[in-house]
Amino acid sequence: MISHPSRHCTVELQALPSRIGQVRRIVSAQLRYWHLDPLIDRAALGVTELLSNVHRHAQPDKTCTVEIELLLGRLTVSVRDGDPRLPVVGDADPLATCGRGLAMVAALSESWGVRPDGDKGKVVWFTLPTAPPAAMAPLRPARRKAAEPVHRFAEVEPVGRTPEHAPARSAVVG
Repeated sequence: MISHPSRHCTVELQALPSRIGQVRRIVSAQLRYWHLDPLIDRAALGVTELLSNVHRHAQPDKTCTVEIELLLGRLTVSVRDGDPRLPVVGDADPLATCGRGLAMVAALSESWGVRPDGDKGKVVWFTLPTAPPAAMAPLRPARRKAAEPVHRFAEVEPVGRTPEHAPARSAVVG
């Protein structure tokens, strides 16, 4: 007996910058509907990176399919495109403005991979567990309850000066 039924969502699109944000919102809304809110940030970041790679590298066109599937405690996000060339994870130069997307996907996911899709394309995918391990910290800090006091700064007496003679300091440059 399967206690958790399979859930599946598919979106076909052109991997253009204007569409990537729309798909990110669709994925977020679908995960909210499935009550998987803790996975939204990682899934949205991962799908953004995969779609950005399609936009940047896929030939001859940018048509792709995003699939998200929940099955037996795992969320799988995959992007299928028509370019048979498989991506290569490389070491990005420290000053490079690109080249870290797949490394980020690997870091945020439980597992990831790529597989050929017949003669005319590939599928790049990653998985997220639906119940995070106890040692895994959330990407977003937990929200404070309204009754909790906010303590951001500690009062420190300047050494050798009285407070009225201490110079003003700013955290703003300029």
